[in-house]
Amino acid sequence: MHGTVMARRRHAHEAASRGVALIAVLWIVASLSILATGLTRSIRDEARMMSLSRQAVQAQALGDGAIQVALQALVANNQPVQQLVQSPVVYRGVSMQVEIIPLNGYIDINAAPLPLLERLFAVAGGLPAGAAQAAAQAVVTVRDTPDSRGGRQRFEAEEDLLKVPGIDYDLYARLAGLLTADLRGSGRVNPMAAPPEVLQVLTGGNAGAAAQIASKRAAGQVGVDTSSIDGSLTDVSAVRQFRVQARVPMGDGSMVRVARNVALDTRASDGAPWHTFRTLRSVESTQRATTP
Repeated sequence: MHGTVMARRRHAHEAASRGVALIAVLWIVASLSILATGLTRSIRDEARMMSLSRQAVQAQALGDGAIQVALQALVANNQPVQQLVQSPVVYRGVSMQVEIIPLNGYIDINAAPLPLLERLFAVAGGLPAGAAQAAAQAVVTVRDTPDSRGGRQRFEAEEDLLKVPGIDYDLYARLAGLLTADLRGSGRVNPMAAPPEVLQVLTGGNAGAAAQIASKRAAGQVGVDTSSIDGSLTDVSAVRQFRVQARVPMGDGSMVRVARNVALDTRASDGAPWHTFRTLRSVESTQRATTP
């Protein structure tokens, strides 16, 4: 009888031990499964990032190639360009839309008059009238503050607008594509060279009037009516600095915008009859990329 009891206890202990071992094995298997899943996901994410990086490099190369083709045609034509020019370019089998935009088609943060800056902050920045006026005045105040040599301060790049009190990154991001800091002119804008977003600022937010100007300009109409724009904000003088940009289509339907600011009055070190003084790159959604 005693032996039977001892045997039962031994069997119960062994069964319990096997149960504990089984639970331990199951925990190990579950942990390994979680580890393998995480590792697989990490490898997949890393592969995706490498693919995106490769696509970005390829897009940069394609965009630069299309820009070089457009610049060669511009120099060969040897005619002044005073308005935004769009032309399709096929480079290495990829069709891209290239724009040549005189820099006075953008809003010069170093010289734009106060009323133009107010419109910029109200229309493109989305600020209420009082806040737009305050932001515009803050920009002018920074510009008018003497530098270490007693001269007017200059914004060296569009990003310097972030140094102005009250301008945060979200506001700057809404304005960045409409700005330049690379001119030394009147500060007024050439409406025949202005991208649609800048035209909308010039018309005080009148999207219909801006679209009409852009449409007639693109159609090559002579004497485009710009009466919807305050004449004190415009200047159609020719400049020799341009933003040349190409939009490269990506596999996911987005576009990579590759842009170069170039001057045609100085030669590059490689002998090219233009000098690149700023490069830009951004990703645009399909909706933005197809906006006229």
